[in-house]
Amino acid sequence: MIELIKTFLLAMTPVGELRIAIPMAIGVYGLSPIVAYFVSVLGNLFVVLILLTLLNKVSSFLSRHSSFFKWFFDKLFSHTRDKYSDKVAKYGPYLLIVFVAIPLPITGGWTASLVSFVFGIQIKKAFPLIALGVLIAGLIVSFLTVFGVAINDYFGTQALIGFLFMLLLLFVIYRNLFKKI
Repeated sequence: MIELIKTFLLAMTPVGELRIAIPMAIGVYGLSPIVAYFVSVLGNLFVVLILLTLLNKVSSFLSRHSSFFKWFFDKLFSHTRDKYSDKVAKYGPYLLIVFVAIPLPITGGWTASLVSFVFGIQIKKAFPLIALGVLIAGLIVSFLTVFGVAINDYFGTQALIGFLFMLLLLFVIYRNLFKKI
């Protein structure tokens, strides 16, 4: 039972999310991939729902009661919207699915919640899109974790390191392609 709680809480962290929770649940806690997937997805979606619900309220409260925060949020929104509004206009809110579904650093439920907040995407539209992205990312991370464990078990640590190196290479390629979009 404690492993389920740890997995749920790991999935709620802003840096780790599913990318840490699922491998820890399978590799360290010994949970089955299906249980690890569902508990991690639920933990990640729980924090996304909290963020989507509270971000607007907290920023409004802080802006009303502090001139510094009013300046900060105005500056943040205008700068971010000026820089990325063409991409959001081009792809629409459905960009959230792709953004979350690819399990790379800084592309998860936390960041997608912030993106939907900054660009004013309504919660009832943002949450299902982010949830779909989290479901897809969870499947990808689960597959890669099970695959990585199998490579380590059958072929040894050197093969696993080679596999991880290939993933790193794919990340670098993806990042360069995403900058051009």
